[in-house]
Amino acid sequence: MTSTSLRLRLLFDDRLVLGPGKAELLSGIAATGSISAAGRAMGMSYKRAWSLVEELNAAFATPLVVSARGGAGGGGASLTETGQTVLDAYRSILARTEAACAEDVARISALLCDMSGRK
Repeated sequence: MTSTSLRLRLLFDDRLVLGPGKAELLSGIAATGSISAAGRAMGMSYKRAWSLVEELNAAFATPLVVSARGGAGGGGASLTETGQTVLDAYRSILARTEAACAEDVARISALLCDMSGRK
């Protein structure tokens, strides 16, 4: 059986692209409490992860991620209520799109040739 995935990017004029990478980063921050850990899990540098967080925070009326510097109490990061709302909405849009398109995706998939023996 063919494995199929849908990658959805939301383009908001020229201000913001919200897609699977940024959604995964937000999810990772929520799960780990750390921008660097979330970025590492995705194979990206802390600088790149932080840059994406800054881009997201700048695009919305309120920040999606808040962070605290390290030190005696340790640092960390978390999603704000807005951040969780954006992530939940993105996931909902993706799930509903996948469900709405499942029949057409299956039709296309059925027409694919068997590539298992090819290089």
